Amino acid sequence: MEQEFTSQVLESAVTELSRLPGVGRKTALRLALHLLRRDEREVTALGESLIRLRRDICYCRQCHNISENDTCAICASPMRDHRTVCVVENVKDVMSIENTGQYNGVYHVLGGLISPIDGIGPDSLEIASLVERIAAGGVDEVILALSSTMEGDTTNFYIFRRLSAYPDLKLTQLARGMSVGNEIEYTDEVTLGRSLLNRVPFADSFKS
Repeated sequence: MEQEFTSQVLESAVTELSRLPGVGRKTALRLALHLLRRDEREVTALGESLIRLRRDICYCRQCHNISENDTCAICASPMRDHRTVCVVENVKDVMSIENTGQYNGVYHVLGGLISPIDGIGPDSLEIASLVERIAAGGVDEVILALSSTMEGDTTNFYIFRRLSAYPDLKLTQLARGMSVGNEIEYTDEVTLGRSLLNRVPFADSFKS
């Protein structure tokens, strides 16, 4: 039975909070009532930070990582190895890899994985821009750092086929220190770091 509200303001807040992933109406109500008990300045600060998040954050035109400028801090840094590009599914994976302290190259964020059952094809992802980036030159190695799932493997193979037109490009993937089925963001930093350092040629995955 749907919760009835005595306040339209409260109902509106619950409705908006329940739009967040993993938040049902009961949880949304608990959060709304919690915010009502907090100091008005705290709630105002929260609201303003969310507005700034949506207004001031954009995506890097080079790698599609989140940024406060057209070019993110990683792509703009002269201290990074711009000849090595690590391909990841999403922004959370960039954060996970950065936390290992084992990688000094740059990134390319796909924005998802190929998943026909979910209606996500190659054209829905930033694969074409990756190919354009490689075609422009200046990249020696592409590291496929996608999750060890069916969708990750499908996306890896599709990218491999698209980049096979560049024979001088070194194409590698994470060493299988990660368990099959694992997602990057849930892999511990030590295992992820070792998988990066011990990466192997992608073509080797076809060998028995």
